Amino acid sequence: MRKRVGTLCITAAILLTGCGNTQSGSNTIRFSWWGGESRHQATSEAVRGFMQKHSDITVKCEYGAWSGWEEACAAALYAGTEPDVMQVNWNWITDYSSESTGFLDLRQFGDIIDLQQYDADVLEWCTADGELRCLPVSETGRVFFWNQSVFDAAGIPVPDSFAALCAAGPAFRERLGEEYYPLALGWYDRMLFAVYVLQCRYGREWVTDGQLQYTEAELAEALQIIQDMEQNHVIPPLKQIAGGGADSFDKDENWITGKYGGIYEWDSSAGKFIDSLSEGQILTVGDYFSDLGAYRGGFSKIAQGFAISKHTKNPEACAELISYLVSDADAVRTLGTERGVPLNHTACQICSDAGLLGDTTAEACRRMSEWVSFRIDPDFECAALKGGNGVYEDVFTGLSYGDYSVSQGAERLYAGIQAALAGETS
Repeated sequence: MRKRVGTLCITAAILLTGCGNTQSGSNTIRFSWWGGESRHQATSEAVRGFMQKHSDITVKCEYGAWSGWEEACAAALYAGTEPDVMQVNWNWITDYSSESTGFLDLRQFGDIIDLQQYDADVLEWCTADGELRCLPVSETGRVFFWNQSVFDAAGIPVPDSFAALCAAGPAFRERLGEEYYPLALGWYDRMLFAVYVLQCRYGREWVTDGQLQYTEAELAEALQIIQDMEQNHVIPPLKQIAGGGADSFDKDENWITGKYGGIYEWDSSAGKFIDSLSEGQILTVGDYFSDLGAYRGGFSKIAQGFAISKHTKNPEACAELISYLVSDADAVRTLGTERGVPLNHTACQICSDAGLLGDTTAEACRRMSEWVSFRIDPDFECAALKGGNGVYEDVFTGLSYGDYSVSQGAERLYAGIQAALAGETS
């Protein structure tokens, strides 16, 4: 296992609840996922439907918000106490795998899970050391979501260019008040925005053959743009965001009430941000900015996958649950686009026939698919970079709080990425 675990406090991060009959038995399996309330409700309902059709299998559900989730799952994997079926991030299939730890090869369940419903390149993306270690649910990328109502209140349209976004900062402050901003970016959002900016400018992959394709000076360009956005009232300082006391924007009163006019988020997360807005607020999907450069920057990745623990005592039951969630008509209609537009061909057709692909999530996915041409590199989300107190948080928090200059931040970011790519993590 490549990652070191920062905490063993699993129960603090995971909410345990039964999705139906929770009596223990030889055919009882545990199923975990993270997400917002709408995902929890839909998935719990789908699991209840599964148990009605598979009365011999009991499923215990464990779910919660993303904050602290990976650390809890890493601790469970390290201890060998992880759930039988897990919703996983794509990079987990390598980051949390060894001879004794990790996930089963799903190709051995080909008689239960119909792998013909997936494009070969998508399955290859979820394959490590020749093993299909998770079944991909959807593909996702970052898009802009705007609160149409607050932009209407400011008397300006939602931004269709980077220049328009920058002009919206002073307009929000003048017309709505000091506490209003057209866009909110947390520290990880800023890292993703920096990649987006650089790829629009230079049109290069982020990493190729394990080598970062951007120089320290180019990283400094992106950091300077983000610092200018903060100084010009386009985005709030990270200290202000932290002061809101929420671990994600869907729980932040500034987003809920419209003081933050936009976010840069995964297209597959649209549902929870729509649900979180107060009455009268309207969410719309934004355009990418063609004035950032000649290329189409930003990348996509597998949104989540379903994986089976190597330690499970009921692998066939686990495979039956995964198959049901991704292909059963009732389950697919219940889940809709809660995890994005399905990559499973049959599930996508079911959603289309049910009229489920005309919602905001589907629109966000369409715009992302039409724009994004790059894919995430395997180490971009490794713990040393993305984890709590990792390189990304250190650099962008340090910049926003004034602890680092742009040049110092770029130096730390460049060195941290190089160390992670070389496997030099502690």
